[in-house]
Amino acid sequence: MPLAKTIMLQGTSSHVGKSVLCTALCRIFKQDGFRVAPFKAQNMALNSYVTADGGEIGRAQGVQAEAAGVMATVAMNPVLIKPKQDLNAQVVVMGKPLADMSAREYRANFLPQAVELVRECLRQLRQEYEVVVLEGAGSPAEVNLKDRDIVNMRAAMLAEAPVILVADIDRGGVFASLVGTLELLEPDERDRVKGFIINKFRGDLELLRPGLEFLEQRTGKPVLGVIPYLHDHGIEQEDSVCLGEPQPTVGTAEIDIAVIKLPRISNFTDFDNLRLVPGAAIRFVGPEDSLGQPDAIMLPGTKNTIQDLLWLKESGLAGQMQALARQGVPVVGICGGYQMLGTMLYDPQGTEAGVGDVTGLGLLDIETTFHPVKQTHQCRAKITCPTLPWYDITNQEIKGYEIHTGEVKLGAGVKALLEITSRSGSPVAVMDGAVDHTGRIFGTHLHGFFDNPQVLLGWINFLRRRKGLSQLSIEQMPVMQREKNYDRLAEVVRGSLDMPKLYHLMGLGVRS
Repeated sequence: MPLAKTIMLQGTSSHVGKSVLCTALCRIFKQDGFRVAPFKAQNMALNSYVTADGGEIGRAQGVQAEAAGVMATVAMNPVLIKPKQDLNAQVVVMGKPLADMSAREYRANFLPQAVELVRECLRQLRQEYEVVVLEGAGSPAEVNLKDRDIVNMRAAMLAEAPVILVADIDRGGVFASLVGTLELLEPDERDRVKGFIINKFRGDLELLRPGLEFLEQRTGKPVLGVIPYLHDHGIEQEDSVCLGEPQPTVGTAEIDIAVIKLPRISNFTDFDNLRLVPGAAIRFVGPEDSLGQPDAIMLPGTKNTIQDLLWLKESGLAGQMQALARQGVPVVGICGGYQMLGTMLYDPQGTEAGVGDVTGLGLLDIETTFHPVKQTHQCRAKITCPTLPWYDITNQEIKGYEIHTGEVKLGAGVKALLEITSRSGSPVAVMDGAVDHTGRIFGTHLHGFFDNPQVLLGWINFLRRRKGLSQLSIEQMPVMQREKNYDRLAEVVRGSLDMPKLYHLMGLGVRS
């Protein structure tokens, strides 16, 4: 059988929009009748995705698979790097943790053997699909890293992929970054670059046109499209750089929700749907920001619960959270944030941080013990807690996913929030989460908890009742909009790209 045609997007830097544009291309090729798969050889991200068989990959590739209408597999992102400390990261290979490594160890001991792994995963995907959309990482012109590259030009070579170079015009210096990147590439790498995409453009395209003409004359390569700045595309992001950008509010801000911006924040996409609820204003709060008097506080997941808990205490945010909780402000913890809400965190084998046991925030009567084994599952569960705000959805089924090592023991002062009934397709009966006696403070290990419309509606309406605001309906919940968001993104990108030229570069025949 013929191998799949390929296309690769590389960037002049991180956060130029490669992930979102690859998502759009996956959707476009699906709409055009092709079986398409995403691929990224190596991903450094704390936002991860759990495949149906319990493997852990970068969240971007999970989202791209969803846009392509296919089931995500570990072959789509064979290497995932999850930073734990400044010089140390967990390396996940084919969905399972391999080891914690320093950057030097990773480069010296792992990368030389990783090329064959990348080659095999690409071979598998190209045999199973008709189109593979590859995403690069950072920039292909990092001269200090190129000799052991597996994610940019080496991946393009292994995939026989034409490369499109993407630049972010919103940050300035777009022409210098494109020309400069080309100048730093080797001649064969420069030949593999077949064109440019300029992303995040605001303004009059006619005013940009002289710059586009200069770029094409200077490099001899075409600009395949200029993508407008998409203010609210609704596509999950993998890079925490986006947390520094203003968070949009739908309608008038009525509910103020503060999300603590932990140094090692992970899977902050747990809160994407909250900011799309009418009247809900989401703000990410660091030590330089004012926590103020929010209507609710949310403590997200983290790659290192103990280290981020110590940071929370040192920054003063822990004391502010505890004071607000005593005043009656609801507090929610997801995964590592849930564990921080407890009374004690035990690390007997030093697998989490190597600093010993630490006291928690004391907002929930729970204790966490860390073990080396990580739970990574897609899950089904049902709400079991009859306390506000869950009384009206008790026994309803929900979905989510687990990525954690800590095991939590509940004390007498809390009730379990839910029962996990299925892990990676196998039936189980595991109680998870905890709710205090007021119903205001709760947590769970389940990522994607607020992706369930009935959960999101119940909690938002609980906050609205506390302020005397009118109740929202299930139709106003944004969770059902994912497919529409993919189609809307594809429509904008298709209309902004020279798709016939892209098809020609790939050697791909257009289907009616």
